[in-house]
Amino acid sequence: MSFSKIILRWYSENKRSLPWRKTKDPYRIWLSEILLQQTRVAQGLPYYQKFLKQYPTVNDLAAASEAEVLKLWQGLGYYSRARNLHATAKAITTDYKGKFPETYKDLLKLKGVGDYTASAIASACYNLPEPVVDGNVYRVLARYFGVDIPIDSSQGTKYFKELAREVMDVDDIGPYNQGIMEFGAIQCTPKSPDCLNCPLNKSCCALKENRIHELPRKQKKTRVRVRNFNYLILLDPENNTLLQQRTTKGIWQNLFQFPLIETENSINDTQLIPLLSKVLSYPELTEVREFNKQMIVHKLSHQHLHTKFWLIKTDKVLNEGIPPSKLDNYPVPVLIADAIKTLKISYF
Repeated sequence: MSFSKIILRWYSENKRSLPWRKTKDPYRIWLSEILLQQTRVAQGLPYYQKFLKQYPTVNDLAAASEAEVLKLWQGLGYYSRARNLHATAKAITTDYKGKFPETYKDLLKLKGVGDYTASAIASACYNLPEPVVDGNVYRVLARYFGVDIPIDSSQGTKYFKELAREVMDVDDIGPYNQGIMEFGAIQCTPKSPDCLNCPLNKSCCALKENRIHELPRKQKKTRVRVRNFNYLILLDPENNTLLQQRTTKGIWQNLFQFPLIETENSINDTQLIPLLSKVLSYPELTEVREFNKQMIVHKLSHQHLHTKFWLIKTDKVLNEGIPPSKLDNYPVPVLIADAIKTLKISYF
């Protein structure tokens, strides 16, 4: 039995029941693919359901504000996906009259849609013979065929795409693509693959050569940048506080946060006070103290944020102050959402 037929048989016996596998609606499949980028199914599924309830069609999503989309996305991370999702929905509505493109090349023109997502939609919705290559597929192919080429190299990207095309099942492309991704997700896993019960174990190169944990290979090691964040939780006599929108490119663009001072190293209150005038125009400060006693280390894919929250009280009523009852209306990173919860418990 061929590689693709084994994958298809395994998939028919082991696939998880997931809502986007029961439809050929390109909106729903596109939504699921964007949500599941860099996200586990267990985490992404509730968001998929929330988005469909709030925005049943692509036109509904396009009609929403970016802030509303970011708020619904809150907690899922990689917020550029949400911004691209919203931008693409608007493009579908205005440029494509509410209908998704039906070719791989035209799908690639959509913002936030790369080779993998275009291939997934093309094959699942339109039965076009386009192989998908994601992290799971890289792993299965690298191990089974014993490929040493780094998956994060231009050579590797090209090689694995060609290999995926060579071994795919053209006649049953949608289920096959879903099958090989599912196989990598629950059978040929990164750290503890079930090789003993694997239907491919008799011909798997990595298993034969005892190289399961060596493949797939990467040529680059991710450098982690350490940053020191000092968030200022300002409280006026009416318990109003301030949030500011991050407008610069980078992490959390267009989300809201407490006023921020970034420093080279961790600082104490004596070092903080001279810096406050850079971001605050409120001289009547009555209290400045640490809000969290222990440093919070918030880990992102390429950054570790060493974070302190500072409680700063003022006798002056904040002109743009936000009352506690309205704080939950703003889209914020999880780091800020957790601080707001603690703030409400402690002060409101």
